[in-house]
Amino acid sequence: MNILIIEDEENATERLEKLIKEIAPGKQIAGRCKSIQQTIQWLQENEYPDLILSDVQLSDGLSFEIFKQLEKKVPVIFISAF
Repeated sequence: MNILIIEDEENATERLEKLIKEIAPGKQIAGRCKSIQQTIQWLQENEYPDLILSDVQLSDGLSFEIFKQLEKKVPVIFISAF
């Protein structure tokens, strides 16, 4: 399983990656994105992941904008510090 992490705070991304490695060591982090624009570009240039873990509020807006543009359905788990 390949996982895409969408999170603009480096500390949160590192904690999430550590948790994934501990809980599900066979899962791969396919990519890390910090903004809407970066994520859209990543999705255009790479194979879609099996799962997306996404913060809601990113530095350039709400991550929901990304999912309006997805070409195929991918399960999304929203993550938040709040």
